[in-house]
Amino acid sequence: MSDEILPPFSSGVNATHDPALQSWVEAANDPKSDFPIQNLPLVAFEAEHHGHTHPHLGSVIGDQVVDIGQLAEAGIFGDPEEDLLPRALHMPTWNFIAGTPELWSVVRERLQGFLRADAPGGQQARRLRQKALRPLRDTELIAPMAVFNYTDFYASKHHATNVGTMFRPDNALLPNYKHVPIGYHGRASSIVTSGTPIRRPHGQTKADDAAAPTFGPCKMLDYEMELGVYVGEGNEIGSPIGKDQVEREVFGMCILNDWSARDLQKWEYQPLGPFLAKNFASTISPYVVTLEALEPFRTAGFSRGASVPAPLPYLNDEQDRTTGGFDITLEVYLQSAEMLKRGLSPVRLSRGSFKDMFWSFSQMIAHHTSNGCNLQPGDLLGSGTVSGPTAESRGCLLELTWDGMGADGKPKPRRPIELPSGEKRVFLADGDTVIFKAFC
Repeated sequence: MSDEILPPFSSGVNATHDPALQSWVEAANDPKSDFPIQNLPLVAFEAEHHGHTHPHLGSVIGDQVVDIGQLAEAGIFGDPEEDLLPRALHMPTWNFIAGTPELWSVVRERLQGFLRADAPGGQQARRLRQKALRPLRDTELIAPMAVFNYTDFYASKHHATNVGTMFRPDNALLPNYKHVPIGYHGRASSIVTSGTPIRRPHGQTKADDAAAPTFGPCKMLDYEMELGVYVGEGNEIGSPIGKDQVEREVFGMCILNDWSARDLQKWEYQPLGPFLAKNFASTISPYVVTLEALEPFRTAGFSRGASVPAPLPYLNDEQDRTTGGFDITLEVYLQSAEMLKRGLSPVRLSRGSFKDMFWSFSQMIAHHTSNGCNLQPGDLLGSGTVSGPTAESRGCLLELTWDGMGADGKPKPRRPIELPSGEKRVFLADGDTVIFKAFC
């Protein structure tokens, strides 16, 4: 928008969240729809346009994908020849928009205005509706963001305590955990979108009673139920992001599965942490659910209580304590190849909540940049495994099949999960399909 003055970015609940809003896309009005008009997740997909196939930006409503490039050409987002926003919406990913917070609300408001049931419905509008929509089931979604940097955190105190107890019964939660958001730099090149087959990784493992390690396929393949955040504006190298700036840094969220080879991890993680056990693949959902769409579902941050030290000042913000959490329910399902063959539905393994995270995404960003590290638009930050206080809310098989500690102070033998097919799982088997769901 070359000469247009854009409104400043502001977070909070606004008219786009009105639960009474309806769309002329009928499927979006179904109470069971994942994509009502109040959501409008951002996506990308390959499409033919003017005789060429190339990435298009889009959004999903009900059971349809909206071709945002078509709307931009039609002037929904301003003058296609003169204004910045419609030209930016012809880019192959959402990175430019992510890096320009002043555009976030404008995109959402104008897209919703086109899709509302009370939008003008003349002949020209009806033609554009037919031209710009395509069935979601027939559309192959691709990565919505170009991710050049990926950092995964360890932000669930419940997960950290469970895992620590397994391997360090006398010192489950290390002293630094309650003071600093722990993370590691992952591998951006092996991030893939939902539906991509995962190959069982190879690496070194060492049995407890073996004198030396061996090389071979992972035998303890696991998933990790996480949420990811796409960075917005970013920061210059050497310039930390302050507490009052963090809201401009969360563009949106996705579902993240940080696959883990537990037997490789056990042997290699000391002294420097994750390497081959983590970098072979991380799967993301193809949807960016924007921060603005999630505003009605904010909640208080983790309640630390009197026995847990307050965060240091650069991580301690009153607004983050009162509204830094998100009430997002997370579920994991599994379907084995045998279940699929016999027509058996996926079985739910766990249900947790993002409310249970010890560290917020705002705190992760503040800490990540506190030493001057520069974040860039589209960088992906993972929450780490989301686990809660109950056995049902554990976000990985490492925890779900753990049966606690025995009288001898050592972990009990793992308790397998029984599937409807009669099969049992301690870790994943070849042919298994893992399904994550997240909803507010």
